[in-house]
Amino acid sequence: MADPRDLSPATVCDGLKASEILLVDVREPNEFAFERIHGALLLPLSTFEPKSIPTDTGRKIVFQCGSGKRSRAALDAFLAATGADAAHMAGGIMKWKADGLPCVQINPATGKVEDHGRY
Repeated sequence: MADPRDLSPATVCDGLKASEILLVDVREPNEFAFERIHGALLLPLSTFEPKSIPTDTGRKIVFQCGSGKRSRAALDAFLAATGADAAHMAGGIMKWKADGLPCVQINPATGKVEDHGRY
């Protein structure tokens, strides 16, 4: 049975489009600078403070990382510290990109930021 806190990239994308999700990227700043999902907030797991995340935004908090491991750790820490409802994006940004969803990336050949469309 699937964990209801494991959201697919498509579900997260739909929630972002509807302004129902606050996406929190828990990767490190260099990873975020290289590629990111539009609208994601950066709160690296290395300096993660669960209680610093506002729980009264009217949006579901969803954690995201590269593959889903760090975001699950962030979710577990957040739930333990706050008890607030939250989830994480299973598969991370790797699955997001594999599913063909848009992101902002640095082109390694040119060093320029490329916006690959909005969700």
